[in-house]
Amino acid sequence: MTVLAEDGIKKIGTVTVNEHDELYKIVDLLNKSLKDRNLMFGLSMDKEEDGKMRFSIYET
Repeated sequence: MTVLAEDGIKKIGTVTVNEHDELYKIVDLLNKSLKDRNLMFGLSMDKEEDGKMRFSIYET
C-alpha cells in the first residue's frame, strides 16, 4: 500500500482500464455511497498509455 504523507491516505489498489466518458459517474457514486466507510475513489488519464484511464481506491 502507498501512503500519501500529508493526508494519511493509503492507496489500496489501482487498475488501468480503457477510456470511457462515463466512468466518472461510477467513481462519483462510489465516493458518495462509501464515504462513511473511509473509502475514496479516483480516476485519471494514464500518462503512459493513450486511451487508458487509471482507477484507484484509497483508504482515508
